Amino acid sequence: MKFKLLIALTLGLAATEASAEPFANGNPHAGRPLADKSCNACHVSMFGGDGSKIYTRPDRKVKSAEQLAARIRACNANSGAGWFPEEEAHVAAYLNATYYHFK
Repeated sequence: MKFKLLIALTLGLAATEASAEPFANGNPHAGRPLADKSCNACHVSMFGGDGSKIYTRPDRKVKSAEQLAARIRACNANSGAGWFPEEEAHVAAYLNATYYHFK
C-alpha cells in the first residue's frame, strides 16, 4: 500500500513539474540566437517587419506547447537549420517565454 502511494505521489509531482514549464530542458537564452538566425528571414518574407507577427497574430496556428514543439521540428526540417533536439528545445523555450507563455 505504501509503495502504491509513493508511486502515485511521484507521478503527481512529475505531472505537476511537466505542466508547470513545458520546455524546462530548454534554455531561452540559447534559443534566441538560433531563432534569430534560422527563423526570422522566413517569417519576414511571410509577414514583413521583424517577422514576429507570426507569433502574435490573432489567428496563429500554434495553440499548445505540443503544437509549438511540432512546429519547430517541422520548420527545422523544412528550413534545413540542422538543429539537434536540444537546440529545438532551446528555441521552444525562447519562443514560449517571449510569445506564447504556455504552462
